[in-house]
Amino acid sequence: MDREEGRIIKAYNSFFYVQTEQELVTCKLRGKFKKTRKTQGVVTGDKVIISRLPDGTGVVEEQLPRESLLRRPAVANVTQVILTFAAAQPDLHPLLLNRFLVLAEWSGLHNIIICVNKSDLYDGDIAAFLSLYEQAGYKVLRVSAKEKQGMEELRQVLAGQTTVFAGPSGVGKSSLLNVIDESLSLATGNVSDKIKRGRHTTRVAELLPYAGGFIVDTPGFSAMELGEIPLEDLAHYFPEFCPCLGQCRFAPCSHTHEPDCGIKEALAAGEISQERYDAYLTIYKEIQEAQQLKRKKEYK
Repeated sequence: MDREEGRIIKAYNSFFYVQTEQELVTCKLRGKFKKTRKTQGVVTGDKVIISRLPDGTGVVEEQLPRESLLRRPAVANVTQVILTFAAAQPDLHPLLLNRFLVLAEWSGLHNIIICVNKSDLYDGDIAAFLSLYEQAGYKVLRVSAKEKQGMEELRQVLAGQTTVFAGPSGVGKSSLLNVIDESLSLATGNVSDKIKRGRHTTRVAELLPYAGGFIVDTPGFSAMELGEIPLEDLAHYFPEFCPCLGQCRFAPCSHTHEPDCGIKEALAAGEISQERYDAYLTIYKEIQEAQQLKRKKEYK
């Protein structure tokens, strides 16, 4: 039986669409993989070995080693993630942005970019707000799909990369990609006037060829589960905290209530922003509560 290597471009309704050197092949999973689907056994972006069936469809026989995995939305072998938010309509919520940043850091992605669409609509000093994240080491793009501002810089960032666009619904991810490349023709939607949130227009993650690489438009979401992160690891996912780690009197240190804490001393000195530290405290508490709840359920 002939075996071919390919890459999963899209997964939908138990079908996996695998791009080989010759063509796009509709595949199903070999039985051994089905038990692992809910634990991200095989996902969009994975490189796989398939075998062909007489009718031209295929079977995924083997999953090749991954270089990276964005945990949610689950996409494998990406080289960068662009966290896309709107400055307004829907409003930009700093805590949600910080949760996305922690998710991307936890996923082990080293190239994390913040992209703010509709920046002209922000009610406040958008430059001051975004400078907090630039000081933390993140690249920040200010764009407008409607006004076609910042598009050339965005195109340069995308060239030759496998890039996931992730973020809440309604922030304009699909609109941005349509401006970058009109041939994509991605479905777009408006923000609901009633609930002030975006409507989902992208249903599944799909790799789209672009400028020697791929771009991935993903379904928008506003809730995420970070409860699997070990509490002692959380500070490592705030890059500006890292130089302070190991400078605390106590080990381990939660960096929440202990005296002589390196991170709290950096906060007092203005080396860490209050907003980022407050986000750390909130996410720390959320993880702590999620893990306590899990233990109670396991005990019962």
